[in-house]
Amino acid sequence: MKKTFMLKSVCTALAILKINALLAVERTTPYSYQLKGTDLFLWIALFLVAVLFIAVLLLGEKIGGISNLLKKEGPKEEGDKLRTYLHRLNSQQINRILQYKKRQKMNLPAVIVGALGVSLYLLPSNLLAQQGDTINRSNIFTQGGVIITLILLSIPVILAVFILFMKIGKRLYTINNQARGEEAEEIANLIDQIPLSDIEEELEEQKSALDYRVDQNSLSGKTQAKDNRGILKIDPNAGIQIVSVKKKAVQRPNVDPALSRMVTWYLISATCWLLFGTTVGEYVGIKFVAPDVDAVSWLSFGRLRPVHTNAVFWGWASIAMIGLAYYVVPRVSNTPIFSLKWGWYSLHLINACVLLGTVSLLAGVNNGGGEYREYIWPIMLLFAIALVLTLINFYKTIGRRTTREIYISNWYIVAAIIFTIVIALVAYIPFWQHGLGETIVQGYYMHQGVGMWFMLFTLGLVYYFLPQQLNKPIYSYSLGVLAFWSQILFYTLIGSHHFVFSSIPWWLQTVAIVGSAGMAIPVIAGTTNFLMTFNGAWFKIRDSYTLPFFLVGTIFYFTGSLQGTAEAFRSTNLVWHFTDFTVAHSHLTMYGIICFFLWACIYAIVPRFTGQEAPQISIGAHFWLALIGMMFYTVPLMYGSTLKGLMWIEGKPFIEGVVAMAPHWLWRAIGGSLMWLSHLFFAYNMYRMISIQKKVDVPEEIIKRLEEKKISE
Repeated sequence: MKKTFMLKSVCTALAILKINALLAVERTTPYSYQLKGTDLFLWIALFLVAVLFIAVLLLGEKIGGISNLLKKEGPKEEGDKLRTYLHRLNSQQINRILQYKKRQKMNLPAVIVGALGVSLYLLPSNLLAQQGDTINRSNIFTQGGVIITLILLSIPVILAVFILFMKIGKRLYTINNQARGEEAEEIANLIDQIPLSDIEEELEEQKSALDYRVDQNSLSGKTQAKDNRGILKIDPNAGIQIVSVKKKAVQRPNVDPALSRMVTWYLISATCWLLFGTTVGEYVGIKFVAPDVDAVSWLSFGRLRPVHTNAVFWGWASIAMIGLAYYVVPRVSNTPIFSLKWGWYSLHLINACVLLGTVSLLAGVNNGGGEYREYIWPIMLLFAIALVLTLINFYKTIGRRTTREIYISNWYIVAAIIFTIVIALVAYIPFWQHGLGETIVQGYYMHQGVGMWFMLFTLGLVYYFLPQQLNKPIYSYSLGVLAFWSQILFYTLIGSHHFVFSSIPWWLQTVAIVGSAGMAIPVIAGTTNFLMTFNGAWFKIRDSYTLPFFLVGTIFYFTGSLQGTAEAFRSTNLVWHFTDFTVAHSHLTMYGIICFFLWACIYAIVPRFTGQEAPQISIGAHFWLALIGMMFYTVPLMYGSTLKGLMWIEGKPFIEGVVAMAPHWLWRAIGGSLMWLSHLFFAYNMYRMISIQKKVDVPEEIIKRLEEKKISE
């Protein structure tokens, strides 16, 4: 109770400080945010003190519980201690002890307290206030850039405290298990030495009591209950109020351990790049509301933006897709993967590509600004080699399949790799990249990278994992084939719709617009296929934590893709082009479709490898923070960009459109912060699904030690 009161006191103090900070905001220019006097330093100091205070409380609880165990508090006499542990045994364990004695004759208690919701304090409170036209330069520590820099510097401090806490907690966990093991050994020796006659009667009575089951009608009777006065109201469908219980994943014992280890490392690498890439994106988003946050060339927007996009494209999404495909391709081919060694080579090559590419972009070495192809060709060559190895590996695996047909997942996956090799060659070979040729190539590469690599590949994964999670076949194989060939036909034509009203040929622009309209065919076919697969199994969504991710991905596959079609027409392009509407659209598709589908597949497969589930509440936090954050990010940008485009059409000065976007960029930063926070939850969930930490169950350990003694004899 004392600890709870102290935690509440800390939260209250932070809340009061937040309110005071809100009231103390001075009016400044739209691009400079400041607090009065020392309020900033006060709330940062209190925040850090609160974090350290909570960590000390949690560690104190852990150490206190373990010290009690090490001191062996409780029964002092061996007989009392033995009786105490005998009474903790269940019926099965009692039966095993009795059998052992007859043959001889012829809680980890610590509870981890949930973390406080302090994410609100990662942003200065004055970002929520309307700004005026004056600026106070009397104190450099009141400037927006300095404020945000200080906050960003406090993040690694908090992270270091968290890592220290985790390491100490893990060590205490090990000590606790060792103490429990010693306790179990001691009790096992006592049971081994005590005569059966001394404990047999007591254990038999305890076993009989444990095995007794009350008849279901013993207390209620067989007559139907009536409530003539309407006093009782019973809801038979009521469940847990906060977190509903979800079904657990079924472990697959026939998965090759070497394959599952490799796939797991692919997913670990992808998660690391997701955290890195979106942390950079979070920082870039902050720059929109505080451009003076830094003055370092390596941290300039022009360098960080491609670091963000390439890290999440090639590091997160690509590695995750290929890793999941290394499970899907042999599974639907009913044959082992051709070469695990080649799979490891591909993983190392892609990681090296993204790492070297990130360093080169930060240093200002790039490919001349072509979007999504900023990596110079020697670095991107590593990715290309990995793709070739992966293609050969999958091709040979499918060639050795024991099934008659090639399942549609393999169609999508192999086609995506082939198309990506082609578009990479087109993008990096310089022979035709002169003048307008480079513009056309850029449109082709940029759009094919999204549609023929990420979208095509991810859809192939969904065609396997969605039926698996629903435990029913895909609704229509024919619809899948129609979506496959129509996407190949139309998507390869639409890259030039990014250059409507430009100097490229008018007929080429028109072809791109027609292709964009034709994309309605594969989108409607694919969406119908997925939703009809859900049909008759909608009730399974409430019992699953993977199906909501699949459903959200399917919804945004339809809405986001058709939004791209709507943007391609000349009338809408005139309003939205060169605005942040394109940024919102790209996040609606790459994040709403690709990321949600990948998360669904990861949550579906990792527990089958490890037999361990992530906490349902943290999976729910990941889902809702990602979804709500994405909506906060995209909707204000689409609304503000529409107004901005209309202002341009009316002939308003360019700078007025920039000023008008300031509040929408603030919402972008808030939404991006929620999305980034959801990725922290995802990384935590990955850790919980992969790390193996089993606490020692003392009664079960006692039986195990006794059985080991019997075997050694």
